Amino acid sequence: MVKVEIVEEKDQQDNSPYASSSSSRTSSSVSLSSVGSDPDAEESFYERIAALVDIVPPSTRHKISTRFSRTTGFLTSSGKLVGNLVWIVTTSALLIGLPLALSLEDEAKIVAQEKEMLAQQQGAQHMASMYAPPNPNDSQQKGVVPPGF
Repeated sequence: MVKVEIVEEKDQQDNSPYASSSSSRTSSSVSLSSVGSDPDAEESFYERIAALVDIVPPSTRHKISTRFSRTTGFLTSSGKLVGNLVWIVTTSALLIGLPLALSLEDEAKIVAQEKEMLAQQQGAQHMASMYAPPNPNDSQQKGVVPPGF
């Protein structure tokens, strides 16, 4: 608690900027701007902010502190949850999706090779039929089957 007391002029030191030669307490011969408004050179910015804590009442400080800690906890747990979900999705995609994509690509290559072989056989038969004389005994046309079937 602060105790306020009135100090008489005779108790004041001579070098005080507020000391005046007049007997009136309301008049001042020295302005406040000449007192020195420069902050203490040894006082840091953090110390100034820490000194502001006394302005805020303890109940308000407690409310701010609990809300801040709850928000921090919520963000931390949410971040962990999102990280775990991203981990699950990416590992599942790598373990399931990548082999599936590779097998589909291999199947597409096999189908393309079969089509190419069929086209080559049809081209060879077409070329053979162009240069060979028609055979009257060959009335049935044989089916084209790729090798391996």
